[in-house]
Amino acid sequence: MSDPRPTPPANASPTPDLDQLRHLAHELSNALEIIVQTSYLLETTSLPEPASAWLQMLNSGVQKAITTNNKLRKCIRGMSKEQRPEQRQG
Repeated sequence: MSDPRPTPPANASPTPDLDQLRHLAHELSNALEIIVQTSYLLETTSLPEPASAWLQMLNSGVQKAITTNNKLRKCIRGMSKEQRPEQRQG
C-alpha cells in the first residue's frame, strides 16, 4: 500500500515552522478556554447521574489537556530562545 500523505517539496523544512507552532498553540489555548469555561458552568448546575460522573471525566480530561498545552507552550518558548541567537548571526 502506498502512503496517502503528500510528499513535501525538496526544499521544505522537515519540522514545522516555529511561527506555525505558536499559532497552533494559541488556537489550542483558545479552544481549551471554551471547554474550561463550559466545564465550570456545568459544575454550577445540579446534574443527575450519570451526567455528574461524565462531568468529572470531562474535568479530568480538561486538566490533562491544560497541562499538556502548558508543556507545549514552554517547549515553544524554549525553541524560540534557541533560535534567536542563530537569527542574529545569520
